[in-house]
Amino acid sequence: MTEQQSWTTDQIPDQTGRVFVVTGANSGLGLATTRALARRGGQVILAVRDEAKGRRAAADITAEHPGARLEVRRLDLADLDSVRAFAQGVRGDHPRLDVLVNNAGVMAPPRSLSAQGHELQFAANHLGHFALTGLLLDLLSRGADSRVVTVSSLNHRKGRLRFDDLDGARGYAPMAFYDQSKFANAVFGHELHRRLAEAGSPVRSVLAHPGFTATRLQTSAPVGLVKVVFGHLLKPLAQAPADGALPQLYAATAPATQSGEFIGPDGRGELRGGPTRVRLSPAAADADTGGRLWEVSERLTDVRFDFRVPASD
Repeated sequence: MTEQQSWTTDQIPDQTGRVFVVTGANSGLGLATTRALARRGGQVILAVRDEAKGRRAAADITAEHPGARLEVRRLDLADLDSVRAFAQGVRGDHPRLDVLVNNAGVMAPPRSLSAQGHELQFAANHLGHFALTGLLLDLLSRGADSRVVTVSSLNHRKGRLRFDDLDGARGYAPMAFYDQSKFANAVFGHELHRRLAEAGSPVRSVLAHPGFTATRLQTSAPVGLVKVVFGHLLKPLAQAPADGALPQLYAATAPATQSGEFIGPDGRGELRGGPTRVRLSPAAADADTGGRLWEVSERLTDVRFDFRVPASD
């Protein structure tokens, strides 16, 4: 795929007039994504847990690109009350959205529970994004060339869903539950694509992964051997966030991107490189698994998706 292998942010079409939500936008992949979208004229809502850090990130981008249209709003994906408050605030100020980038995540912390009692990684990486997508879907349905980009990981291919122990009470292992959350992202993105297509919705659901990229993800939450390996020993092999963000930027903006695709790096082992279509784990595309995760996610978040297509004006 020659087009994708040579693709850079210079090829992002003009995004003037388009409204984006990027979760985890104050650092790492989210910051790189926000910077690239702002440079091409996009209006970006920075969804961040720490508003002070979000404002600093927005100020840095504005210093580089005067006239950048940026908003900073608080969002704690591990707290479903925060997700609802964020969505309500966006709905009050924006009649439509064009792209939601489900980017934020946490990796391999010690076992802890979210405000609603769910295992933290499953809550922040999957349930929060599931709820956010459902609460904003009607705004996306009113957008132009609308997309939901869900950022998974190479690790989704090692993950599985422990439906009988999603909170890790019977046996928690930090990386295994990280892999579970990234597998859940992949299952969700694919199942969302299936349901959108079945409903005749114009919204596209696209998956992306960054390969191996140096971000705070490997150092801010992991402990013990995981932190040593990913945060220190392997760090020299990692690519910069600006490079790691290319797959999700392609998924969010490239005209050729199709719903249901999985975009990742084109280099050896998908660890680094330019964006290209990559293989989704067959387990993540299993219809029974997708349906079961959807039902569980609806129950745990109390969010139901409305797939009705708005009537044209």
